[in-house]
Amino acid sequence: MSQNPYHFPTPALISFSGGRTSAYMLKKIIDAHNGELPADCHVVFANTGKEVEQTLEFIQKVSDMWSVDITWLELDIFDEKPIYRNKIIDFESASRNGEPFEKLIRRKKMLPNPVMRICTAELKMAVLNRFMRSQGYKEWSNVVGLRYDEPRRVANQRRSNELGKNKYWSYAPLFDDQKTVRDVAEFWKKSNFDLDLPNYGGKTLVGNCDLCYLKGTQTKVQILKEKPELADWWIKMEEFVAQEKKSFGSNYKATFQERISYIDLLKLSEQKKIDLLDDDTRSCFCTD
Repeated sequence: MSQNPYHFPTPALISFSGGRTSAYMLKKIIDAHNGELPADCHVVFANTGKEVEQTLEFIQKVSDMWSVDITWLELDIFDEKPIYRNKIIDFESASRNGEPFEKLIRRKKMLPNPVMRICTAELKMAVLNRFMRSQGYKEWSNVVGLRYDEPRRVANQRRSNELGKNKYWSYAPLFDDQKTVRDVAEFWKKSNFDLDLPNYGGKTLVGNCDLCYLKGTQTKVQILKEKPELADWWIKMEEFVAQEKKSFGSNYKATFQERISYIDLLKLSEQKKIDLLDDDTRSCFCTD
């Protein structure tokens, strides 16, 4: 294989989250292939319906500005087999109110949590894998935007490679090229377009799923101070699952995370002074 980290075996799936890091990786890959990706190299975005509008606009702008085809997909769920299927969408038809995510929760009658990340598994990974199989591939390269300053995530990825858990072999070209969040920030400073969301020390707080349960408590509360209406969907999902599980007893409380519900987070955000020690943001498949 070439020593260039942006050259990898094809067929290949380039997982595009819609964030600055994965877009930067995509540009490096395009440039490494003289401006045109191989025909069997697929750039795919899996929409959960909880991405903010600016993310969707950014994905479309990347496609237009860099003349790259991006396949937009969503999970769809049916009563008859196959129950889980992919739905091809585009910028205009993409769900914007959490519809694919809500279908999954209502189907399973459970919420994802830090231990059982059914959202990542079904809304992202299964959708991407299903797409590649639909193209006739039995094995492929999976290319993800993990940076040099994310060694733990890369180590987990490579451990999966060694264990042979998947039909694909994962590559992290930004890690191999020793690119960090600083390199990503510098690239977008010089670019003629950017993701229209604030960048806090290399982090886009509201990027990807707006109030993802893996974001730290302080992060979610800060987001809710600015956009309290974002809590509505998350509260509705917690209330739905609590109602479904009421047989466990009247004190059963369904939450995306054990420590605090989204209605409690909303109440916290309404306080003038908040003293929170916890901001343990965890990594997700939905990279920046």
